Amino acid sequence: MRVRINKKIGVALTLGLAASASFANLVKVAQTTAAPGACGDWSGYRAFVERFVQADGRVIDYSTPTQQTTSEGQSYALFFALVANDRATFDRLLGWTRTNLAGNQFDAQNMRLPSWQWGRKADGSYGVLDPNSASDSDLWIAYDLLQAGRLWHETGYTQLGEALATQIARQEMTTLPGVGPMLLPGPQGFKTGGVTRLNPSYLPLPVLRSLAHEMPNGPWGKLADSAYKLIKTTAPQGFAPDWAAWQNGQFVVDPKNGDTGSYDAIRVYLWAGLASPADPLAKPWLAALGGMRARVAQTGFPPEKVSSTTGTASGEGPLSYWGALAPYFKALGDERGLGLARTHLAALDTSVPGREPVYYDRVLGLFGTGFIDGRYRFDEAGRLVPSWRNACD
Repeated sequence: MRVRINKKIGVALTLGLAASASFANLVKVAQTTAAPGACGDWSGYRAFVERFVQADGRVIDYSTPTQQTTSEGQSYALFFALVANDRATFDRLLGWTRTNLAGNQFDAQNMRLPSWQWGRKADGSYGVLDPNSASDSDLWIAYDLLQAGRLWHETGYTQLGEALATQIARQEMTTLPGVGPMLLPGPQGFKTGGVTRLNPSYLPLPVLRSLAHEMPNGPWGKLADSAYKLIKTTAPQGFAPDWAAWQNGQFVVDPKNGDTGSYDAIRVYLWAGLASPADPLAKPWLAALGGMRARVAQTGFPPEKVSSTTGTASGEGPLSYWGALAPYFKALGDERGLGLARTHLAALDTSVPGREPVYYDRVLGLFGTGFIDGRYRFDEAGRLVPSWRNACD
């Protein structure tokens, strides 16, 4: 991990970056002004970095044949590094993302949306597998950069975050008549034949609030209101679908994936649970998702798949679901549900011979346990409030 730079060096660093906002300078200067130190007590985070993050900053999902890296994985790891006050890892993650997903076009004056998927190609070489970007990951990376700039007092990060958010608004947004601005899942392929496909799990309320706070002239505050309308309308039984669509002036069932809520949708409950109770949308947002709480109370476990229109459920959700639901139960004051989540999540710290850690279990587990254990929270403006219990000094 990295020690915090002292005030004198921090001022010099800020002044030096204000003119160029060069990513390369940002990382280079940061690396020369901070030394590694043993700080923090987040064993789950350390285990995640050791297993899934290469020395060069690449997050690998080993469960996939292509040994893929996604912009999602990079964005989540950046967030965890910030919560852990681990600037060295943050910079490595950012550097790999810039070089490999953004083609070295990741500067304040030259910002390209990162490709969402990178990995092993059919010929055995490694590189971009799909150049389209994923807007949820882009949002998280922009958020991570803006919060890193604020918490580490580094304007270079802030400028990168603002530039990325500007490109998101420019390339990954649309307007739904009667609703307002809406986030497209990516710039290409989601508006065809009068149908606009949407992903409810791409819209974390705290992230939208933060962008609205940092960039008040952007679409972010209105997007939060639009996102709530999407969540409420597409979850008539209190269950979020993985995908939804907009057609003929209304939200409809997604024509491609139907009304199933499963591995994508589980994050909708997570983001709702993470929102500050002081946010005016927090309580109604949670109320719109009450079906999951009722189902777990009835069966003792979250369903792996559920119909958002009928409430018909099947299967038992994996460990990742409990990671996502822990903050949801905490926000609802559901002690039984939270207790069940804690019991299941204890398995994350238990090594079982022959059983490899699963990427999605680990990332949602870190979101969930980090929050319920008080390692971080979001304030009403969406700003990250980390505990930094044993922060490097």
